[in-house]
Amino acid sequence: EDIAKRAGLSKAAIYLYFPSKVAVLEALIEARVGPLARGVQSLSASGMSDPLMALRMMATMAAHRLSEPALFAVPRLVIGISGRFPEIAKYYREHVVEIARGALESVIEAAMARGQIRRIDKDAVVRAFIGPLFFEAMWTHVLNGETALNDPQKLIEQQFDVLLSGLEPRA
Repeated sequence: EDIAKRAGLSKAAIYLYFPSKVAVLEALIEARVGPLARGVQSLSASGMSDPLMALRMMATMAAHRLSEPALFAVPRLVIGISGRFPEIAKYYREHVVEIARGALESVIEAAMARGQIRRIDKDAVVRAFIGPLFFEAMWTHVLNGETALNDPQKLIEQQFDVLLSGLEPRA
């Protein structure tokens, strides 16, 4: 109803353009979040000569984009409807998460091969990389907490300090 109203169409007219609610949601995912996943993929492909710089660029791009309420509304919606529409959760996983995750894994593997970071489980690094960014977006857009996304670069630098240096005291 909201889409039809905003488009100036009747609810039934939406189905002239989309065969189902699922198709509408898939189109929303492609339009809003798909470009972020493909951007991460592109940065990965072009950043193999300096994988850590590519990771920083990926994090910076993601932090900037996740500061946009309209973008974060999509994963929030997917989470909310995944019980009723498991096919949407699957579509989001395949067309957004797996693309971005694969790109991150490639860059992490390249950083390990170049000796920029020690050998470690790529899956754990990907989760440690994505987790703080996703939490910040949830904190800001869902829980209405004070945001660090006003200064994404500061957030990224702190995240990289923890990710690359850990929390052990420095000598």
